Amino acid sequence: MDSVRSDRDASRARIPVALKILIAGGFGAGKTTMVGSVSEIRPLQTEEVLTGVDGGDDTSGVEGKRTTTVTMDFGRITITDDLQLYLFGTPGQDRFWFLWDELSQGALGAVVLADTRRLADCFPSIDYFEQRGTPFVVAVNCFDGERQFAPEAVARALDLDPDVPVVLFDARQQSAARNVLIELVEYVARRQLAMAGR
Repeated sequence: MDSVRSDRDASRARIPVALKILIAGGFGAGKTTMVGSVSEIRPLQTEEVLTGVDGGDDTSGVEGKRTTTVTMDFGRITITDDLQLYLFGTPGQDRFWFLWDELSQGALGAVVLADTRRLADCFPSIDYFEQRGTPFVVAVNCFDGERQFAPEAVARALDLDPDVPVVLFDARQQSAARNVLIELVEYVARRQLAMAGR
């Protein structure tokens, strides 16, 4: 009888904890690219061909963009046998924001991707997470050939709280995307410790 119970307890211990992280930001900031670069599984993508400016998509600054996410991107990373991260990339256009409330339920935190060519596009994401008290970091996607700004300058331009991390990265690079996720998890842990110490 005890051996049956210990087998059952051991099997329960192997069920991994799943943490949900949102990848948000403006249209064309690199959300789909980030999820695809860091996911250990083939990511689920809901990309559709752009219908053009008449469909409401402002492509200034990202004129080469031909597709857009219409529901979400999904990827997974196994940290240990007992811990997995589930990544949910949000759609970037206003007309799909009704999906955000569903996607954000139960999220540990979020990564807000910023594109300095269109920095104002990440304000709605920042406002969304600030209003809901969801911890987030800002990850500036450094596009080839574009001017780069220091994290402090981006934080000032976005009027972020001083404790919100801002990191520079390339969404195409797996190690860089992983480092952004590590920054988010560490930031969430710091916030929880600070709240517990009050």
